[in-house]
Amino acid sequence: MSYFKKHVFFCINQRENNEACCQDFCASDVHAYAKQRIKELGQSGAGKVRMNKAGCLDRCNEGPVLVVYPEGVWYTYVDKTDIDEIIEKHLVGGDIVQRLRLP
Repeated sequence: MSYFKKHVFFCINQRENNEACCQDFCASDVHAYAKQRIKELGQSGAGKVRMNKAGCLDRCNEGPVLVVYPEGVWYTYVDKTDIDEIIEKHLVGGDIVQRLRLP
């Protein structure tokens, strides 16, 4: 059994030379928001959900992106409303949010 039930990695990479990157979409702020929401919902800690920052996840042109393990489900998002949906439906409810899922 894994220490965490779900592990979420947010790409917060910042590229130089005007190359596409997740940080262009305020990924660090969105990560902080998601982490706070998980805490508010009582879903953080051992046996629950862990929100992590990640460097480049190599999907820059599809960004911003995050990935949920152990399922290996990749998501993109536009705003905090999308993050709320991922948290409520996938991380808490167990249902993949198809409209935000990346192939």
